[in-house]
Amino acid sequence: MKMKTLSLSIFTVLGAASLSVAASGFLPAPPAGQLGSLVVDPYGNSPLTAIVNLGSKHPKDVNVTVHKKTKDGVDISYPVGQVTMNTNDGVPIFGLYENYKNKVTLSYTLDGKKVKEDYTVFTSAVANHYIDSRNVAPRHDIVVKTVDPKFKDRLYMVNSHTYTAQGTDLLWAGHGKAKGIIQDAATAGSMAFENAPLTYAIDTKGEIRWWLDQNAVYNAKDININERGYFMGFHDTGAGGYSFVKGQQYGEFNLLGKIDSHRLPRGYVDASHENKVMPNGHFLVRAAKANYINSVGDEVHTVRDQILEMDKDGNLADVWDLNVILDPYRDALLSSLDMGAVCMNVDLDAAGETAEMSIDAPYGDLPGVGAGRNWAHTNSIEYDASDDSIILSLRHQGVAKVTRDKKVKWIIAPSMGWNKDLAKKLLHPIDSKGKKQKCNESGVCDGGFEFVYTQHAAFLNDAKGTLTVFDNGDGRDMTQPAMPTMKYSRFVEYKINEKNMTIEQVWSYGKERGYEWYSPITSNVEYRQDKNTMFGFGGSVNLFEPGERTVGKINEIDYKSKKVKVEIDVLSDKPNTPHYRALIVDPASQFGK
Repeated sequence: MKMKTLSLSIFTVLGAASLSVAASGFLPAPPAGQLGSLVVDPYGNSPLTAIVNLGSKHPKDVNVTVHKKTKDGVDISYPVGQVTMNTNDGVPIFGLYENYKNKVTLSYTLDGKKVKEDYTVFTSAVANHYIDSRNVAPRHDIVVKTVDPKFKDRLYMVNSHTYTAQGTDLLWAGHGKAKGIIQDAATAGSMAFENAPLTYAIDTKGEIRWWLDQNAVYNAKDININERGYFMGFHDTGAGGYSFVKGQQYGEFNLLGKIDSHRLPRGYVDASHENKVMPNGHFLVRAAKANYINSVGDEVHTVRDQILEMDKDGNLADVWDLNVILDPYRDALLSSLDMGAVCMNVDLDAAGETAEMSIDAPYGDLPGVGAGRNWAHTNSIEYDASDDSIILSLRHQGVAKVTRDKKVKWIIAPSMGWNKDLAKKLLHPIDSKGKKQKCNESGVCDGGFEFVYTQHAAFLNDAKGTLTVFDNGDGRDMTQPAMPTMKYSRFVEYKINEKNMTIEQVWSYGKERGYEWYSPITSNVEYRQDKNTMFGFGGSVNLFEPGERTVGKINEIDYKSKKVKVEIDVLSDKPNTPHYRALIVDPASQFGK
């Protein structure tokens, strides 16, 4: 018995000594100030961020300033809320310069005393992991053209992609049956709609101040559908993060690089373009239906025509099937589009050509009518809490409001091609005095009203009770102009009277800029109340100019005077490759909770 006791005592002592020696190699880093240690890139996905650990302290009234690199640079300052600190067990640092010795100041109150500390934060250069044969640039170049001094503190997030040859090795194939209609297995569905992301934020000097590592959300080195797709559809959730959608997944990410994702519900595929968070925390995601039996009895994967409402646990709460809601389909606009850019799958060889809508056209991510083809191309979703409905930008149809019980409430589009029932839902243009404007079926109106064509980003402007839309302008007036350089895009704002079924154009900008501002695909716009501007991004300027770098044009236009307050060009890393959207980053919204 004594031997057992003695043996146990010796083992305990030796074990403790061994643990002590082993632990000595893992001592925590020394505190960087009165709080804990400093950790750069805390989640391994955002190399231009850091965290100052709390060190079991309880600071209050915390504010962070990342100091500018040059005299005329931009400081980034923001408050940090208690929930943010609790969630990350530290103070987040956002806005660091790449490959630089950054100076950061933290101010806070600790145990009733005010503290102000300076930190030095080293960062490395950020990298584009997907560079193929090219002779232009390893990543985007930023050209700052105009910045009003009052807008100096603006930060803009760019949502773009680098186009590689790796976007063609994933295809839905052999999934369905065709009865007399050509089944093109190589293009069925839209899985091949994917490329490596370039996701970052810039200041008004054109400096990158935030970067999301591509490998955090994308992997083209392996054939895995869950790690592929376009990373897009960002919106500030109001809860310290951004929504996103990507191929077979959707979810949220934050500026520190923390990513929470969910698989699409079984039976649904190919999510892209939009993920909007509802007031109840549910997600509205644009996806497609797998193994869908269409009106002629064929089994197909549909293309961009399903709106899914998912709760926070990933349960499918509701579905809007646009094949049913907008049946029968309309091909009037599709027939007039430039086939060089019917979506982000740009085909320069088809530039200037229009399509014939054939009943035996192949299924897949191709222009055409009917479930299984790219007939709707839904590219934005807006939720209207006033009547529990959704507003959809349908690139190939128009803008439509659809109720919870799946009824069309109104449509913004010219009258050409609609069936009798849906024609009753068309809004009637009026002027500022309420007088109805005369419009022909192609959408040409007296009095200056213009419809939107191949539009993107139809979002509510709650401050003014209006709807803002990026009017791309392809197929304007249901035709192609005599010369491509006659095309133009617009930021446009409408006032809608649902009772009278009327629509008034109350503001627009862009027509006066002509072809040099024309953005045939992608893009977004929204009203910004804080500075009374229309902020927008034309994501595909110069898209059809052979060998030219496509321009993503960031603009803020003064609402009253229409003067350009901000204009920054984002140049693509490869010729003729579009960007998607841009948005204004508000650090206080992201970290202030």
